[in-house]
Amino acid sequence: MPLLDIKNLTLEIDTTGGRVKALDKVSLTIDESEIRALVGESGSGKSLIVKSIVGAINDTWQLTADRLNWKGNDLLSMTREERRRTIKDDIAVIFQNPVSSLDPTASLGEQLEETIPDHLIGKGWFWQRQQKRKEMVSRQLHKVGIKNHELCLSSFPHQLSDAICQKFMIAMALVSEPKLLIADEPTMGMETTVKSQILKLLSRLNQNRNLSILFVSHDLLAISSMCHSMTVLYCGQTVESGLMANLRKRPLHPYTKALLDSAPSFSKDLLPKSNLIALEGTIPTLQHLPIGCRLGPRCPRAQKECVKIPAPRHIHNHYYSCHFPLHRPLK
Repeated sequence: MPLLDIKNLTLEIDTTGGRVKALDKVSLTIDESEIRALVGESGSGKSLIVKSIVGAINDTWQLTADRLNWKGNDLLSMTREERRRTIKDDIAVIFQNPVSSLDPTASLGEQLEETIPDHLIGKGWFWQRQQKRKEMVSRQLHKVGIKNHELCLSSFPHQLSDAICQKFMIAMALVSEPKLLIADEPTMGMETTVKSQILKLLSRLNQNRNLSILFVSHDLLAISSMCHSMTVLYCGQTVESGLMANLRKRPLHPYTKALLDSAPSFSKDLLPKSNLIALEGTIPTLQHLPIGCRLGPRCPRAQKECVKIPAPRHIHNHYYSCHFPLHRPLK
């Protein structure tokens, strides 16, 4: 049984032009100890999926799904308090802008101590519990690669670099010992060396703690180096999903192939000063979504049938939604 099982997740939101489907029948599964990538262009709905999982959506939005299960339990049927407790105990999230995600009026030490659950502290006099909190905080920072913990704990978020703040966010996320870590663009805008440190840290946590990770990003090079599987999202629709090795070797959806071709690191035969490959056009706005396959107006393989929504298909454990996948010749 997968830890997280999502099938046909649909999110409808109100806009000035009426109600639109920001997410349309998205499916996603994450197994124990798995690192799954969720990729797509900016505006494809990746962060909306994260918010839907943890229940951080607007009350006026309508969220429906055939399944939205955590360890076999339906998250949608839970009360607000039950879901909040489940997310707090088992699921942690780190965001793409660590400085803005932290409280600017409190030191990092105060913020980390507040996140330690009381059951991990145990009983005792208040000074004994406080001392244990400080010891746990120091150990947690050492685990994520922050050696000078005393300086870090006494500092405010704006006084430290983005890399330190991001590691601190990871420490805060892991202090409750979650089963799933959702990393929403954790390395966006970081230097290459800092990005490498964060990716190695996440990989080590996955290997040593059996921590499942949902890695949300559009950085294909980072994803390919650490993820076991990948789900490709376009304009709120799942277009392809499968093992990372299979999708890199033989993508079946035109959008997945376009993403891989747009990354020079994946093009072994790319000559110097060659033009980079990119799909024409831009991702549509929610107010002007095309009917049928949302990639249709930009797809080089589009035909008349693409005005209909493609049904999900699969070859073994490789899933795709396309009328004219790449393994089928065009008529």
